[in-house]
Amino acid sequence: MLLKVLGAEIGKGLRVQLAHPVGHVITLLISAMMYLGLQFVLGQGELRQDLLPRTLVAIGGYWFLQYAGLVMVADLIEEKRAGTFVQAQMTPAPPWLPMLGRLLTASVFGLAVAAVATLVPLLVAGIAIPLRWAAILPVVLMGADALAFTFLLAALALGSPMIGALQSLFTSLVLLLNGSFLPLAFYPDWLAALARILPTTLGIEATTQTLFEGRSLAELWSGGTLPWLLAHTLALSVVAGLLFVRNHRRALQEPS
Repeated sequence: MLLKVLGAEIGKGLRVQLAHPVGHVITLLISAMMYLGLQFVLGQGELRQDLLPRTLVAIGGYWFLQYAGLVMVADLIEEKRAGTFVQAQMTPAPPWLPMLGRLLTASVFGLAVAAVATLVPLLVAGIAIPLRWAAILPVVLMGADALAFTFLLAALALGSPMIGALQSLFTSLVLLLNGSFLPLAFYPDWLAALARILPTTLGIEATTQTLFEGRSLAELWSGGTLPWLLAHTLALSVVAGLLFVRNHRRALQEPS
């Protein structure tokens, strides 16, 4: 029964999102063009070939986080405004299951935007990114970290009318500091430490170390990047889960 509820939630989410394709198309166009424009400005009229590969990986992680969060939070806000959120919870399934369905739906759209936002600059500017098996685990953990943050935003959306402003603030910080503009190696130590607190930064650091420095997973572990990435993802998941339990209970008690 749980799989049936999960499948129904995912199907409903996909139908709702695909019924309004204009917003997704505009986002795809902007995401495909924005990165090269930013790098052209930062490079003072030229594309710095030494910076492009690492920053392209970073902005791919940003787009996944940004768009998955946008889809999930916008869907929740719309249901709360329409007064249908409580009705949607009237199911024998545990309350986290519909939220998991929403999260998987949001991840599909986040992944699509991130893929386009990475592939277009890759082909247009001829950016070379080596493929290594060791990068798979950091990439998966980076995605899990971003989805834990998305779930945290959704939990906040259940209880805060300021979620739009908060989401814009947090995702802007991620774009500014996660390596999408400059790799972390160019930051002063204190700023790099601050950037690593934000979602995706540690995942991007681990991924680029495997791709461009040829480090193995054992080296990432002994160097501390992989343990910190695991700890960050787990901590974010626990905080998001606890906040969801609290705000979900309060949302059901609100008069519709």
